[in-house]
Amino acid sequence: MLDQGAPPQSRPSPTPPSPGLGARLMRRKPVERLVAEGGQGEGGSLRRSLGLWQLTMISIGATLGTGIFVVLGEAVPKAGPAVTLSFVIAGLTALFSALSYAELAGTIPVAGSSYSYAYATMGELIAWICGWCLVLEYGVSVAAVAVGWGEYLNELLDGTIGVTIPVAFSAPPGDGGFFNLPALIVVLLAMAFLLGGARESARANTIMVVVKVAALLMFCAIGVQGFRSGNYENFMPLGMAGVSAAGATLFFSYIGFDAASTAGEEAKNAQRDLPRAIMLSLVIVTALYVLVAAVAVGALPWQRFTDSEAALSGIMEDVTGDAVWGTLLAAGAVIAIASVVLTVLYGQTRILFAMSRDGLVPKVFSRVHPRSGVPRVNTVIVSVFCGVLAAAVPLGRLADATSIGTLFAFALVNIAVVVLRRTRPEMPRTFRVPLSPVLPALGFAFCVWMMGSLDTVTWVVFGVWMAVGLVFYFSYGFRRSRVATVEK
Repeated sequence: MLDQGAPPQSRPSPTPPSPGLGARLMRRKPVERLVAEGGQGEGGSLRRSLGLWQLTMISIGATLGTGIFVVLGEAVPKAGPAVTLSFVIAGLTALFSALSYAELAGTIPVAGSSYSYAYATMGELIAWICGWCLVLEYGVSVAAVAVGWGEYLNELLDGTIGVTIPVAFSAPPGDGGFFNLPALIVVLLAMAFLLGGARESARANTIMVVVKVAALLMFCAIGVQGFRSGNYENFMPLGMAGVSAAGATLFFSYIGFDAASTAGEEAKNAQRDLPRAIMLSLVIVTALYVLVAAVAVGALPWQRFTDSEAALSGIMEDVTGDAVWGTLLAAGAVIAIASVVLTVLYGQTRILFAMSRDGLVPKVFSRVHPRSGVPRVNTVIVSVFCGVLAAAVPLGRLADATSIGTLFAFALVNIAVVVLRRTRPEMPRTFRVPLSPVLPALGFAFCVWMMGSLDTVTWVVFGVWMAVGLVFYFSYGFRRSRVATVEK
């Protein structure tokens, strides 16, 4: 008979059922935890040393030059004189996404960019997919831009000392060469700057941005002298399909305006300065792109544009009849494109830093050197990979593969800003997207439309890339996720 006064025997509490696969894939990382972990890495921390000016220059440095100096020669044959309209469409698509980026960067000022935004709003699997797209966006675009750098380096060498690097060592397989040595060299030079620290890299980038803007303004001042209105008579010879196809390719030239968001953990006042830097850089870049494209097509009939990555330099020589101006532009382009490589490579390392801190990629990517505050091993690994890729793969395929990865990530950002508005309306926001959710919906629609304009081969490459990413996630990140560890 039980003693009524005795405490009841303790029963083991039932073990809560483990979350199902769907719940585990949708686990989110709280915004507060994302912000609290800002700057923290394995063995050290990133240093907050960047102000509004440096952040704006990072975004301009990562963006300006890529489309004008490198991809213009590929885009004009697709759209004709309407390539200027293609730039506007690509810029409008970027603007819608930039508004969403600006709000999220001010609300969640961390290094992971859209990867971190997706983690806080849509769950781990979507965050991984977004992060994997960012690896494609940043890492592959470094390689693509480095290829164009080699073209302008040859122009510069030819105009100054009359010597060029042999095709065998200045072009990748498939473009008539064996190994693109200049592309590898510029990536390794950027790596050397990054290993010196964020502040030092930002200072070097600022100088290069000033040079590239001066070079483009010089092109406009010289090129407008050869402007012929007749070059615009048949404005849209290949129809709207051509404009759309060129716009999808040229969207590659807007990749980088979000680079400031990858510096969220090294900004002095991230919540205030990140939104301003993103919007300011996009306005400056778009204005210069449209101006230079308009002058270029006015100075040279669109049928004469070739697939050369050094198109602007050739236009300068045609207009002036003097190789000196083309050489000067080539010198500016060498510096300009080097700054793109530097800043985009920086962004890639910081995204992998954030993913590594969350356990989704190996810890080596979040290891920070205690004295320099730089993820050194991360920087070396990424640089060597991008350098080898640049040396071995043709530019055109790289540019299109980068565009589709970027468009996919931007589409997710437009969704994330709406989700965070609904789930966390009380959070302080230093910038708010106007007319939400209308503008984010337009941003999403534009991204999907431009993705549909890319060719089948690009979609196949993207599909293979995503399949490889999912295999890596389920075999590594799914089991090592730090969010899952905390939940246990």
